[in-house]
Amino acid sequence: MDATTTVSELRRAVHDFVDARDWYRYHTPKNLAMSIAIESAELMEHFQWLDVEASKTLAEDGAARAEIADELADVLIYALSFANSTGIDVSEAIFRKLDRNQTRFPVEAVRARLGHAGQT
Repeated sequence: MDATTTVSELRRAVHDFVDARDWYRYHTPKNLAMSIAIESAELMEHFQWLDVEASKTLAEDGAARAEIADELADVLIYALSFANSTGIDVSEAIFRKLDRNQTRFPVEAVRARLGHAGQT
């Protein structure tokens, strides 16, 4: 679905869900920022105390993967609701941040630091 669903469609779906329940009165920037953090913590809980390999294995396990996907969905739903509430253009914000990060983390410098100079 990611290949065919737009950010705009996701924002509209979140808007419709929130609006139908008259939740906009609660969906303030502060409350939504807190909700994003809370849901992020619930996502992290699945991986707490696991090493790298165990975390990869867990993310591939059917039942755990479904729970992890639900937590990720909660984070993204709140993030999109935050964008709706504040009028932030998600695509513009992401591309602007990636452009800034291109300068902060040039490929050659990062690869050299990681010992991958010249590799693709």
